[in-house]
Amino acid sequence: MLSSLTIRPFQPGDEPSLRRVFESAIHGVASRDYSPEQIQAWAPADHDPVQWAVRMQTLRPFVAVMDGEIVAYADVQPSGYIDHFFVSGDRPRQGIGTRLMDRLHREAVALGIAELTSDVSLTAEPFFLRHGFEVVERRFPVRGGVTLQNALMRKRGVLRGIVFDVLRR
Repeated sequence: MLSSLTIRPFQPGDEPSLRRVFESAIHGVASRDYSPEQIQAWAPADHDPVQWAVRMQTLRPFVAVMDGEIVAYADVQPSGYIDHFFVSGDRPRQGIGTRLMDRLHREAVALGIAELTSDVSLTAEPFFLRHGFEVVERRFPVRGGVTLQNALMRKRGVLRGIVFDVLRR
């Protein structure tokens, strides 16, 4: 139940749980849109935990916790770029992603960011579209020698949209 969902800033020590969310989202959910070879290239089992920890410490994501378990995480950088946005493969379509996206929007307003961008997977594209993003460009990044497909997506007018949402309530 979402009433037990809390969203908090990243804390040192979250790194292994964030990796589990990342892997379950890709191996469990994105696997419907990507081949096994693409999934393995995107989220290999033989990752470097130190490199992963440094990456998470740099991103400083918001972490969604439900019943004491980390179930999702996402970041928004000062530039407005959302680098990671993942919900556990065990918890899709429960409203967790929407709550997390709302938190990123509030952070964008607090930072004075008017536009959000992200390189979004085929799997996450419908979710981002529902949250007001548009496809800017189709991309084909290469990971571990394997070509993937994603889309650069953008949402303009974040500050204006949040003010409108607040006035509408």
